[in-house]
Amino acid sequence: MKYKSYTLRNFREIPQIVKLRKDERFAIEVVGSVLPFKTNNYFVDELVDWDDPQGDPMFRLNFPQKDMLEPADFIRMAGLIGEGAERSEITEAANAIRMSLNPHPAGQMEKNVPVHNGRRLEGIQHKYRETVLFFPSQGQTCHSYCTFCFRWPQFVGMGDLRFASSEVDALIGYIRAHPEVSDLLITGGDPMVMGAKTFSMYIDRILGANIEHLRTIRIGTKSLAYWPYRYTTDEDAPDLLRTLGKITQSGRHLAFMAHFNHPRELGTHAVKDAIRLIKDTGAEIRTQSPILRHINDDPKVWSSMWRAQVKLGLIPYYMFQVRNTGAQHYFSLPLVQSWDIFREAYQNVSGIARTVRGPSMSAEPGKVRVVGVTEVEGQEVMVLQMLQGRNPEWVLWPFFAEYDDKAQWLDELKPAFGHEKFFFEDEEAVDPHHQLRLQINEL
Repeated sequence: MKYKSYTLRNFREIPQIVKLRKDERFAIEVVGSVLPFKTNNYFVDELVDWDDPQGDPMFRLNFPQKDMLEPADFIRMAGLIGEGAERSEITEAANAIRMSLNPHPAGQMEKNVPVHNGRRLEGIQHKYRETVLFFPSQGQTCHSYCTFCFRWPQFVGMGDLRFASSEVDALIGYIRAHPEVSDLLITGGDPMVMGAKTFSMYIDRILGANIEHLRTIRIGTKSLAYWPYRYTTDEDAPDLLRTLGKITQSGRHLAFMAHFNHPRELGTHAVKDAIRLIKDTGAEIRTQSPILRHINDDPKVWSSMWRAQVKLGLIPYYMFQVRNTGAQHYFSLPLVQSWDIFREAYQNVSGIARTVRGPSMSAEPGKVRVVGVTEVEGQEVMVLQMLQGRNPEWVLWPFFAEYDDKAQWLDELKPAFGHEKFFFEDEEAVDPHHQLRLQINEL
């Protein structure tokens, strides 16, 4: 299949779009003027149920919906577009809304960008001790855009919000100077939009640097779900697969961090063929997704998806909570509800699928998992722990929050047992376990 892209400029050329009402097509235009919109012929032809698009989780995954903007913002943008306002006025209004949507959550701009030899490395992030993220400039788009995407600022044309780098030498120099780094995550956007020649240039330079402590290369990608032909029939697919093979042949582990949000994405012949070819390179494919209202907020969907992944030789890895950015109000569930869905889905798969962890928030201090809800001395509390932390000493130590069945993110929770701060908020606490011991002693 030959790739054909649809964006806001040409989405009315999608043959099936005539099945939408006029107001539904206009809503795509309005919301797509603020949040990025892009789809392709594979997604449109093979994944969407056009007999009931508004009831279809795949349609909502990729096509903007009216309620993805707050009502006042939708009315503002609809008015400008409907009145035929100047493009500059529409862009100015869109940018104002974008800046109100927390475009870079979890301190990505302020705390994650490393400094090397006195210079900020703008296309690199280093939050967790063992793992560095690299954003190659040629990989800062995707085959299609997810409507929930927490990296939406990469795609809206606001250059000061964008992570990107072509400085592979700076990346190599930084990793070489940090022997604690064992993993490199190449991400975006989606690095698998790059041509095989460009991708090979990066990989050859990284492998050629012979950094002994760099043991794992990860590829963060949605391409298996959105364009599996990247590995099967694209003209340079054989070259791309050979480059992936170079990584495993170098003795390093290659981890494909694949995004699948719904079982339907795993059901086509194309994706099954692509999975087989990638695994033939020696790579392992791990899967992750946020839990999404309107799309996969059902334990049966998750257990079905995990079983399908295991059957195809994939490793279920993470269920994430929707990040506090973009259209969070549309997609996010209360943390307690996310945990209930995770628990029921987890109970209904075999042990081999229980490699998955969640629900997890990628918050400023680290990846915070909701372990469960329990009662301590007559008080209902939420049990949390960090799966990753800015301070490695925080990892896996439990802590407690007051029960809150409405909270959707870490900053909405309050510490249990009358404490004013969580341990990671107390800058004076040298011992990260201090608060936990206080809580236990008080009981």
